[in-house]
Amino acid sequence: MSDACEVVTTTDGARAMLDRRVGEVMHPVVGPAVEALRLYCEPARLAARLQRSEPLALLDVGLGAGSNAIAAWRLSEARTAGARLTIVSFERSLDALALALQPEHAASFGLDGAAGEAARALLAVGRHETPRTSWQLIAGELPGSLAEGPAADVVFWDPFSPRANPELWSVAAFTGLRGRCRAGATVHTYSGATAVRSALLLAGFFVGVGEPTGAHKAATCAAVDLADLERPLDQRWLARLGRSTAGFAADAPADAYLQVKNHPQFA
Repeated sequence: MSDACEVVTTTDGARAMLDRRVGEVMHPVVGPAVEALRLYCEPARLAARLQRSEPLALLDVGLGAGSNAIAAWRLSEARTAGARLTIVSFERSLDALALALQPEHAASFGLDGAAGEAARALLAVGRHETPRTSWQLIAGELPGSLAEGPAADVVFWDPFSPRANPELWSVAAFTGLRGRCRAGATVHTYSGATAVRSALLLAGFFVGVGEPTGAHKAATCAAVDLADLERPLDQRWLARLGRSTAGFAADAPADAYLQVKNHPQFA
């Protein structure tokens, strides 16, 4: 097995995955199980949306050790009724998932029992199916591989940080994502960086504050429809953007601030 990844213990005592190639820990504070629910499944209102009659498509961008996808898979499999969930995970390296599936680590990453069987099938053949849930892997380089997936109702955007993966936090990447989103779609990410939020706005999303991720930090939620945001960014945030020295992604247009200021969210 590759030694590109290592299981470590977070400051809160949870087990998490370190990718040695980029030097970053996935779900670095409270651990993968808690963060997958707190920052992704719960803000997406996934349990409630799965009770509806229409099928739901979830794009899991940055599979990593499988934590976000398997949290969604478990919610789907726990139902007795509701629409079919299709999870499409995007990843270029499966080293983290392979390590998380080792017997000594599987329970720490929520990959024991039936969930582990699903993840092992994904690792082996790129797909797992049950009557309620379909889970598919699209291997390759992001953001280009997004075009291979279905139109999205929910997006979990969880690649490595803007420092390690700047191309996945760009205006271009989010513009491509916006084109893959259906009406009513929501996007959820751990990053609360000003440049990430402005890039989402420039890409055509409405953007709001997500759940707390640490002292004075919060995740981000974006949506196709403003009504789907509980805490939209407001004029105070816009004023801070005007004062920021790192408010925009590298590929933002020269008139980025004016475009954001004129966004319908701030009308």
